[in-house]
Amino acid sequence: MNPPATDIVLATLNARYTHCAFGLRYLFANLGDLQPRARLLEFNIAQRPLDIAETILAYQPKILGLGIHIWNRTPAAELVAILKRLRPDLTIVAGGPEVSHEPDFPFADQIIPGEADLAFAAFCRERLVEQASRLFVPTPQTGETPVLLDLTLPYDLYTDEDIAHRVIYVEASRGCPFHCEFCLSSLDTSVRQFPLDKFLAAMQRLLDLGALRFKFVDRTFNLDLPTATAILQFFLDRHRPGLFLHFEMIPDRFPEQLRNMLQRFPPGSIQLEIGLQTFNEEVAARIGRRQDNALAETNLRWLREQTGVHLHTDLILGLPGENLESIAGGFDRLVALRPHEIQVGILKRLRGAPIARHDAEFGMIYSPHPPYEILQNKEIGFPTMQRLRRFARYWEIVANSGRFAEMTPHIWGGASPFWKFLEFSDWLFSVTHETQGIALPRLTRLLQQHLNVKTSA
Repeated sequence: MNPPATDIVLATLNARYTHCAFGLRYLFANLGDLQPRARLLEFNIAQRPLDIAETILAYQPKILGLGIHIWNRTPAAELVAILKRLRPDLTIVAGGPEVSHEPDFPFADQIIPGEADLAFAAFCRERLVEQASRLFVPTPQTGETPVLLDLTLPYDLYTDEDIAHRVIYVEASRGCPFHCEFCLSSLDTSVRQFPLDKFLAAMQRLLDLGALRFKFVDRTFNLDLPTATAILQFFLDRHRPGLFLHFEMIPDRFPEQLRNMLQRFPPGSIQLEIGLQTFNEEVAARIGRRQDNALAETNLRWLREQTGVHLHTDLILGLPGENLESIAGGFDRLVALRPHEIQVGILKRLRGAPIARHDAEFGMIYSPHPPYEILQNKEIGFPTMQRLRRFARYWEIVANSGRFAEMTPHIWGGASPFWKFLEFSDWLFSVTHETQGIALPRLTRLLQQHLNVKTSA
């Protein structure tokens, strides 16, 4: 039996089921009087575009708003092609970071770049109300940066199922004051805060519904210290078993007030994502990244030793002008600080990111397909970049997984963690010829085998 027809469908393909479409909830929340004529549908990239098309078309929509991201661009393009063959009259509106700065998407009738919280509602109102009796002619449209005070917050749209099984995304601010060229946030250098009382009231409602896992998507949560400490105090006052808060913080900004607050949370309550990206100051300056490395090290060491915070740190491999020796030095420097996780990322050329200005000078060659990872540059050739790609993958399943916490340090045994783990990575690939799907028992045996050979050598 088909569901009731609706004029507007908002949809996207999440990376996995446990993720929520945060942007779509903003669009839905701000539809105003059009909300009763709309439906929000979430899919994931494991589902077949044909099946997704069937579900969408069952609602007989007039407008489809589709969120396009780096992880779903390819299956979303297949989906749109199918929809347009079956329903040529369906108006498809594309938005999201993947189409905001290089606004092209096959078969889309309209692209709304930028923050479309209010622009999408205006488009639907014009199409469904004002132009309903006239031929629709798509026109270029820009999503003007909305005043955050004017937005209806989306948190009441989280369902009981979301709260029970999925990550609850929230944000207290938008924007970033920094200019790191690998990041799209460098294009929006102002930081805007949501009204704190309105935001905290929404958080209280989520807590009352039983929400325990909150992921803040603010790019620089600790930039505004009064706001950051007020939010932390709010959750500390309401702490209960199982509460988990994720924040992205600037590595060289942990004054005493913030330190005191973090120390008061029980172990495991907070995860901090801290992007170091590179310790090479020349490379950092080249890509517009401002960071006091010595202060960042001091802060990370303090957080590890004096708090129960889970530290998730980031490094990026393949930045313009950084060679293998520099990468090794930075990696070893970070390992010495003992964070719980080091996410080793391969540089991506996000669509519209200023990092592209270095392509010619540094021989930056990227994959033409999402996620647009670097293939080679002047400092690191393709074969070596492939080794680094495997290094990143194996580090994730061995070191970051937490399953081999006692065994992992024995891989380098007092020598350079980078070079020794790269040696292990090369050996593991030579034995398995794969980076995905290595079963845990087999991985355990291989790791033991490598350590036994290394010990007897």
